[in-house]
Amino acid sequence: MPTTFRKTTIAAALAISAGGLAGCATTPTPYQPIGSGKVSGGYSDTQLAPDRYRVTFVGNDYTSRKTVDDYLLYRAAQLTAQNGYQSFKILTNVNESDVETQLTPDPLFTGPYGWWRPAWRYYGPAGWRSWNPWTGDPFWADTVDVSTVTKYEAQADILMQRGPATGKGSFNANQVLTALGPTIQLPKS
Repeated sequence: MPTTFRKTTIAAALAISAGGLAGCATTPTPYQPIGSGKVSGGYSDTQLAPDRYRVTFVGNDYTSRKTVDDYLLYRAAQLTAQNGYQSFKILTNVNESDVETQLTPDPLFTGPYGWWRPAWRYYGPAGWRSWNPWTGDPFWADTVDVSTVTKYEAQADILMQRGPATGKGSFNANQVLTALGPTIQLPKS
């Protein structure tokens, strides 16, 4: 019994560890500096002049374009407030997307069974049919799952201003922080 208990305990611990790692793999990029967390992506900023910054936000496979844009705007407002300014104007704005097609093999065709594969017969609307993975039956002929993944990145040059936001592309920093603050997801510790 102790050996069975030990094997069960080890298997459970491995399953929990794998589940924890899988949770990290499917998490959208939180609001964090690039390279600072367990999840890829985040923001970076470069000061171009005393009142100008280039702000960038990079999302991972699970981060929507809206989230990337919102986090970029939030970082611009945060920088503006931290530097003692009231508003900022977006001078240039660049949004990029990287589209990648991923092929995931079907686990039935890459399992530990060697050359053995299941085959069976079934009754459908057209009568009796059989399925065999070696004959290329269209019912199961596709051995890969095709998915398209899009990663978004946004970059903006901002000019920080003293006084209220005026003109197109200008934002009040405190209003942006108040409006977007509740939607910001910080990294989980």
